[in-house]
Parts: sequence; structure tokens; C-alpha cells
Amino acid sequence: MTITQRQNPAPALRVKQEPGHPRDSRAAARRVRQRTAVRRSLRGAIGLLVVVAVWQLVSVLGLVHPSQLPSATAAFGELSQQVTDLEFWRNVGRTMSTWAVGLAIASVAGIVLGTVIGLVPFLRRATHTVIEFLRPIPSVALIPIAVLTYGIQPQAALVVVIYASLWQVLVQVLYGVADIDAVGRDTARSFRLPLRTRLGRVILPTAMPYLVTGLRLAAAVALILAITAEMTIGNPGLGRQLTMAAGVGDQPLVYAIVIVTGILGLIINLVFRAIEKRALHWHQSIRGEEVL
Repeated sequence: MTITQRQNPAPALRVKQEPGHPRDSRAAARRVRQRTAVRRSLRGAIGLLVVVAVWQLVSVLGLVHPSQLPSATAAFGELSQQVTDLEFWRNVGRTMSTWAVGLAIASVAGIVLGTVIGLVPFLRRATHTVIEFLRPIPSVALIPIAVLTYGIQPQAALVVVIYASLWQVLVQVLYGVADIDAVGRDTARSFRLPLRTRLGRVILPTAMPYLVTGLRLAAAVALILAITAEMTIGNPGLGRQLTMAAGVGDQPLVYAIVIVTGILGLIINLVFRAIEKRALHWHQSIRGEEVL
């Protein structure tokens, strides 16, 4: 009689990951990014606290007259009252609506015009002088023209915002298209790649860092001009509320609105910086920041 012995399967071998394994490297890089982000946030918060403390100290010591510089507690106290007022949030919404619409129109126009002009040498040469003439014109100089054309209407402020933001995007896109590698451009032409493929595979990767930078700059400029136009034209929004508060001598309210505009600008910058890091995660400028 033959006795058949049952053999147990050999235990699976566990491969010990070396310290240099890609998974360990990614985890280490993630921890480094997290620690860097925490350190930056802490430094920013400490800086703000120092500024507020110095502001309060200057007011308490009487170094500046209260009519010119109210205390930090008075300004933030007024701000706490404003955030419970519905009209305050309506003004914030009006200002941000002008900012968003103006930025969107300027971005689309800047991307389209910059791409078309940059790709056609004749148009680039023909429009160079015109662009260099119109770009330095201060946007606030167009406010009287906008008022004469549209009156005291939101469209007047919108025109100013679009004009100011357009050049930030247009010029950056022009630089990005002009920075395309000559070898890549000639190779695409040699293979007779369609325009859609060239835009997606050759032009966009080169112009993307310029485009994202232009959008971030245009977002900040659009907010500045939206508030400035409201202050000058008199459209409803934070700008007009700021002018009215200054007219009646309500200094705490003036500084409270200034703080709000600073917070809005900070939020916009953080949002566009996050978009920039997400869109350009492959770019050396972003990868270099992660190790700082």
C-alpha cells in the first residue's frame, strides 16, 4: 500500500522593502511637503499676530491720534459687527461678482488673442507697437470714459476690470508661445501634425507656466480695480462702502473694510497658488519649492 503524504504549500516569501524603495520615497516626500506647509502656515500666522500686536501697541501708547489710526481691537470689533450684517455680505458679493466676471472675460480674451497673435509672426509684428502703447495706460484713467459710456452702472466698473486684467494674461501668453522650443515646433511641422495636436502637445506644455502666472497676476489686479472702480464710480460694493465710511469719519469701519479686502486678496492668492501647484506639479519651479 502506498501512503500519499500531503504536502503543505510553501509559505509566501515576504520581500523586505529597502529604504530606497519608490513607495518609501513618495511617503518621505509627502511628509516633507506636509512639514513645509505647516512651517509656512505658522510663520504666516506669527507674522500677522506680530503686526496686529504692534498696531495695538501703537494705539495704546498714543503714538498716533485715534482719528488717524484706531486701535486694532476697535477695528476688529467693527469687523465682527459687520459680518453679522446682511448688507455687508451683499457688498462683498457685488465686489466679487465684478471681479469674477471681469477676470473670466479678460482671461478668455487674453488666452485667445495671445495664442493667435503668438502663432502668427505677421500679427506679432503688426500688434507689437499697439500692445506696448495700450498696456502702460493706467486703468483708472479709463474710469471717466467708462462713466461717460455706461453711466454709474456695473458695466463701467466691469470695463475697467477687464482692461486691467487683460494685459496680464495676454502678455504672459505671448511670452509663453514665443518660448516654444524651435526643435519641437519644427518637428511638429515636419510630421504635419494638426493644429489641435500641436496646441495640446507642443504649445500648451510650454506656455502653461506663463499662463498660470498671468492668471494669478490678473486675479490680484482684478480685485484691486474692482474696489477702485467702486470707490470712484460709486457702484454698490465694498469700494463704495469704504468711501462712505471715510466720508463720515468712521475710522474703525474704514480699517475693517480694508482688512476684509486684504483677506479677500489673500484667499484669491492662495486659491490660485494651489491651482498653479496642481497644474504645474511636473514643472521644476514647483518641484523645487517642495524641498525648501
